[in-house]
Amino acid sequence: MRKLICLLLFCLANGLRAQTPPAVIPFPVGYEYTLGAPVTDMKQFRKIYYSTAFKEEALLLQSWLQQHKIKTDLQELTPDAYPKGAGIILQHTADVNDGESYGLEILASEIRLRAGTATGIFYGIQTLQQLAVGNRLPLCSMEDRPAFSWRGYMVDVGRNYQSVPLLKQQIDMMAHYKLNVFQFHFTEDIAWRWEVPGFPQLTADSTMIRDKGKYYTNDDIRELMQYCAARHILFVPEIDMPGHSAAFKRAMGVDMQSDSGMLLLKQVVGIFLDTFKVQYLHVGGDEVKIIKKDFLPEMICYIESKGVTTLGWDPGGNIPATTIHQLWMRDGAVKRDVRYLDSRHLYLNHMDPLESVMTIWQRRICDTVKGNNNRLGAVLCLWNDRRVAAEADLLRMNPVYPAMMAFAERSWRGGGEPGWRTNIERKDLAGFKEFEVRLLKHQQRYFKKIPFPYSRQSDMQWDITTSAGDTAKAIGGTVVLRHFWAPLVQGVLPDPHDSTTVYATTKLYFSKDTIVPVWIGFYNLSRSTASNTPAAGTWDNKGSSVTVNGRVIAPPRWQYAGRKGNSEEPLADEGYEYRAPTNIYFKKGMNTVKITAPVQAFTSADWNNPVKWMFTFLPLTKIVNND
Repeated sequence: MRKLICLLLFCLANGLRAQTPPAVIPFPVGYEYTLGAPVTDMKQFRKIYYSTAFKEEALLLQSWLQQHKIKTDLQELTPDAYPKGAGIILQHTADVNDGESYGLEILASEIRLRAGTATGIFYGIQTLQQLAVGNRLPLCSMEDRPAFSWRGYMVDVGRNYQSVPLLKQQIDMMAHYKLNVFQFHFTEDIAWRWEVPGFPQLTADSTMIRDKGKYYTNDDIRELMQYCAARHILFVPEIDMPGHSAAFKRAMGVDMQSDSGMLLLKQVVGIFLDTFKVQYLHVGGDEVKIIKKDFLPEMICYIESKGVTTLGWDPGGNIPATTIHQLWMRDGAVKRDVRYLDSRHLYLNHMDPLESVMTIWQRRICDTVKGNNNRLGAVLCLWNDRRVAAEADLLRMNPVYPAMMAFAERSWRGGGEPGWRTNIERKDLAGFKEFEVRLLKHQQRYFKKIPFPYSRQSDMQWDITTSAGDTAKAIGGTVVLRHFWAPLVQGVLPDPHDSTTVYATTKLYFSKDTIVPVWIGFYNLSRSTASNTPAAGTWDNKGSSVTVNGRVIAPPRWQYAGRKGNSEEPLADEGYEYRAPTNIYFKKGMNTVKITAPVQAFTSADWNNPVKWMFTFLPLTKIVNND
């Protein structure tokens, strides 16, 4: 970033038009503009030259150019045949030898993409596609490589089934943003969703609690594996053992941890491994009382004897050091000799959409700025425990794609800030604004017909006072005053007390009288808890309120006002991101927004209704803040 800023200043100082950073996510690690003529026209590139190992990528590039109505011929590179005339060169080179690295140079009459592997070329093509605006490409050069080798996305299809087309859509987006591991969690208490030859009871309707009759055949899983492989994504299946296995017990009539249950499980796992020949298998291992202490070590030994590397959740069961540990809760470091992945505070089902982008963008993965042989990377997780009315709600009610792009940026580039913070600090605001510009361009370009719960929020700035006399400033459309996982996750107020009221104000300028749709909320219901719906006539159960120029803004008419939480009853309109926004009148000139947010105590009556001290107020239009 420092190099880019210096280059922009150089352009301005020399009377040249400073170019805006292109909307590439993740942004290349080393990027330089070519001064002079700023763009070239893709229409002139009529040939694609490729090294032998890159034919599939050449075909992919040819297909993409065809979508731009540019017809190209393919020609294999040979030692004695150097390309002549305008063309795109996909070149195998030993000087870019990292498995995922690539070099890209766009000149006026030549595009040269270099890599040591097909994966590097594939990633370079993703960058090239994002650089294109219409048929125009900026003249530039870059050397790009990831900070972390494991950049994963996990879906739980055990609780809520997802169709193969919807899974493919998410895999396509993973590939476009250079994520490289698809973790497929398909066994759960709710349902077992792989049709096991010889064990029809596992996918019988009587075994499933939700989405009865919906499961994946061998052909479905092969199709997903091939789809991932074609996009240079590793397919990592997860068969949870011995926890989250109630569906297995219902089907087999025995507990996994019994001798007969373990024997049956080995047969099922053996069929899976012999059928699909996977490189990795996730064994789960968490949220269960281990009554058979040799269960996990024996199962892992059996799996590893077939040449398969295992992964397991941590904290969880007694998984050995040879297993890759996937952290989901622990704070702090793990043993030096253990390979691990970070999924702490990366559960989309617990995240507010606006907060998720801020949190993940500034995150320091594995508590380090760059991965190594032990700190492999991270996995972004979608656990939607609560039943959904339709599979599309998984993307409407969880910030899958906005968060995925923030995660792609951070897991590729590395860096980030220590600790887990929900709100951007002023020192980080310029960097976040620059990322947000790119994010919003991608929203317009790639997600017009796909759920993308996000809107510009970096211009929202709040002055906060408390009834105890404390003051603070906050940035964003969602402001977390105290996170329900405090002090592990930090909110705006470092050490708030019970029986406190927050008063937050911001001023918004509009050039004329106008009615604007606004996102407003005071309690982001997790999609994994059976939380209660607010009572009729209230925003939340704490007495929160909002005024604009002194006028009270009425809460929504909840479809299920005062409903006691039930995991089998889908959410409907409880979240600002999936209900109609509130239309608010703003006068010409300056407008004052005031939030009143009281809290009595931070302890909750039950796990399903944690105390979330937070608020959201965000006009869905470009705003001017009086700062």
